[in-house]
Amino acid sequence: MDAATQVCWLCRRPLGERIEYHHPVPKSRGGRETVPIHPICHRTLHRTFSNAELALFGASAAAVRADPRIGRFLAWIAKKPPDFHAPTHGRR
Repeated sequence: MDAATQVCWLCRRPLGERIEYHHPVPKSRGGRETVPIHPICHRTLHRTFSNAELALFGASAAAVRADPRIGRFLAWIAKKPPDFHAPTHGRR
């Protein structure tokens, strides 16, 4: 599947030229599977959740999307173009 037909694991928008790969279950927690994701979505996940929290979601994108912080992000990013970039704020 080429980038034009792939969608982001988190926001489900089409992917652009820049694609990163996210481990839904962090490598530090034994995860091996990777999923394609926008860089801004990837950074938002890691700014919002610790690896321990991500491991609790497992591979369930729906569970991640159900978090209100991610829901606000998804509503904001929904109409942005695939290669949209903005600084990612949050805890670190």
